Amino acid sequence: MRKDDAMDIKESINDTRKGFEESFATGDFYNRQTQDTEHLEKILGFLKISDGMRILDLGTGSGYLSFPIAKNNPGCDVIGLDIVNAALEANRTRADVEGIKNLSFVSYDGIDFPFEDDTFDLVVTRYALHHFPDIEHSVGEVSRVLKNGGKFFISDPCPNECDSKRFVDDYMRLKKDGHIKFYTKEEWNAICSRQGLVTVDSFDSSIRFPKKKDTALGYEEVLEKHDKAVIESYDLVETDTELYITERVNNILFKKILLPVK
Repeated sequence: MRKDDAMDIKESINDTRKGFEESFATGDFYNRQTQDTEHLEKILGFLKISDGMRILDLGTGSGYLSFPIAKNNPGCDVIGLDIVNAALEANRTRADVEGIKNLSFVSYDGIDFPFEDDTFDLVVTRYALHHFPDIEHSVGEVSRVLKNGGKFFISDPCPNECDSKRFVDDYMRLKKDGHIKFYTKEEWNAICSRQGLVTVDSFDSSIRFPKKKDTALGYEEVLEKHDKAVIESYDLVETDTELYITERVNNILFKKILLPVK
C-alpha cells in the first residue's frame, strides 16, 4: 500500500469516528436513524445461532445486534468491535448493569482486527460496512478470524438499480461521517468470493433514513447533479429540519470455505 493510500484510510477512519461520536452524543436521533424492531427480529431468526458459538459484531455501535444476540443465547460468547470508544464504554456499563456475562466490547484501529486466526463461528455487521475505507482488507480480516465453515452476515443499504451514477452515495456523504459506498449484492458476492466466502442465503429489506438538514451541507448541489427520476426512486421527503429517503438493504449470509493451497 502506498503511503498516501494509508493516510487516506486513516483520515477516513477518523472522520467516521468523529461523526459517530457526534451521533452518539445526540442519542435519540441516532436511535431513530437505525432502530427497526421488525428488521431486528428477522435478523435474529435468520442467523440460526446455537450454543457454544463465538460471535463477533463488527461495527457494533450501540450494540444493536450484540445485546439481543447475547441475551437470547447465554451459551455463546459475543464480542462487539468498534472504533468509537465512548460507545464501547457505554455498552460495557449497560452490559454490567443488565448482568450480561457473555458479552464484551473491544476497540480497534479500524484496520486490523485484534484477534487470532480462526477465532469466530459467526461475524455479523449491520449498517456499518459502507464506512470502511479498505473494504477488501476488512473482508479479508473477517475471513481470517472466521473458522472454516464459519458464517459472515452483512446487513447494509444498497443503491437502487436505476442509480448508476450513485446519487445515494453523494447524498450520504453530505454528513461528514466517513461514508464511502453502498455496495450492490453482486459487488458483495465478488468481494467476499475473493476472500473464500460464498453466499448461502439472503433476504431484502428497507430503511427509512432521516438526516438533519443542518448536517447536509451541499444538498442543493447534489440534487442538481442527479436525475430527478433517480432521486424520486428513493422517496425523498424534505421537512423544515430533516430529510428522509428510503434505502433498500441487502441482508446476505456468507460461509467461509478454505481456499486451496497453491
